[in-house]
Amino acid sequence: MQTILSIGFPRMHKEAGEKRDFLPEFFSGLSDYDVDIYLEEGYGNGLGYAEKDYIKSNAGIKFTSAYDVYMKDIVVILRCPETTEIDLMKEGSILISMLHYETRETRNKLLSERKINCFSMDAMCNDENERIMVNYKGTSRAGSRIAFEELKKRTDGFNNMDGKIINISIIGLGSVAANSAKAFEELSDREFLDEENGKGVIIHMLPRTITQNCKNLKKILEVSDILVDASKRPDPSKVIVSNRLIKYLPEHSVILDLTADPYNDKILPMQVKGIEGIPTGTLDKYVIEADDELYDTIPDTVLSDNRRLVVSCNAWPGVDAKDCMLLYGRQLIPFLDVILNKGIKDLDISSKNMYERSLIRSSLAYYVKNKNNRSGVIKCLE
Repeated sequence: MQTILSIGFPRMHKEAGEKRDFLPEFFSGLSDYDVDIYLEEGYGNGLGYAEKDYIKSNAGIKFTSAYDVYMKDIVVILRCPETTEIDLMKEGSILISMLHYETRETRNKLLSERKINCFSMDAMCNDENERIMVNYKGTSRAGSRIAFEELKKRTDGFNNMDGKIINISIIGLGSVAANSAKAFEELSDREFLDEENGKGVIIHMLPRTITQNCKNLKKILEVSDILVDASKRPDPSKVIVSNRLIKYLPEHSVILDLTADPYNDKILPMQVKGIEGIPTGTLDKYVIEADDELYDTIPDTVLSDNRRLVVSCNAWPGVDAKDCMLLYGRQLIPFLDVILNKGIKDLDISSKNMYERSLIRSSLAYYVKNKNNRSGVIKCLE
């Protein structure tokens, strides 16, 4: 069995709006293990917690520098560390994070070269291929709420629209799409249910048989007030909605990007977004006007001439940070229990423990071995 003596929990510094750290109650669940726990100085401050709150939950917690935290046997952080932080990690150490293997080939190569044992939270699934570490509600509902609010602002409280029906078109039929549809229903009820003006929403769910046909898609876009990308693309080098089709959206329309896949022109074929030519937002800026400087970050080879207001974030659950981390903490504990009790060298894909089987399937080694046999993409915004 591999000896694990320490776990490090770094903070995330990707943008000022990123506040998410695991809550004190999560660390109380680790108090029974013979392992030293190190938190980066300032951990939890963005959520209103102080060092004493964490030490109260687990007396074995120590606070230290980011450099020291990354030198531990296990590093646990929600969003993947930057390259300079990965370089601090020891060869043979363990990284548990949202790694999104399917759309991060360049990073996968780096992690493999550094000989880091990776387990991706977004790939932790049960035997039916259903996500275990996931916050579908946080991913879908924050974005849907903001897109609805932006449409309201830009149509004078929905008054400057041709009709009384708000048409929402959602690309995809998975859990992210379903939660988005439910969010829009609730938003519509809150806005219109007690009024007698006849306003309301109609939600169109668009499967591949519709999106693959440009003529059908054009007709749908012409009446779409909000266009949502909640897709799972088997091939991230293929767009779903070309930029030339965006010109058919009404001028007041809002594009909601729930997938937030990044562009990557460092690989062949190039990785693109499902809706061609839109930028990816962050927790610091998730409402993106048509003339925003973020458009300058799109690779030159990507067409972005046709533009609408875009609502996008590479970390949607972070908008409601505390609720997000309460959920993720409860979901992660059983996986850490397996690692801390058994290590990783003796993990068994045939184990009776569902979490042990899931851990193996979430590893980078398993992904690399099986990626040519995968029929689809499983992903969630951290």
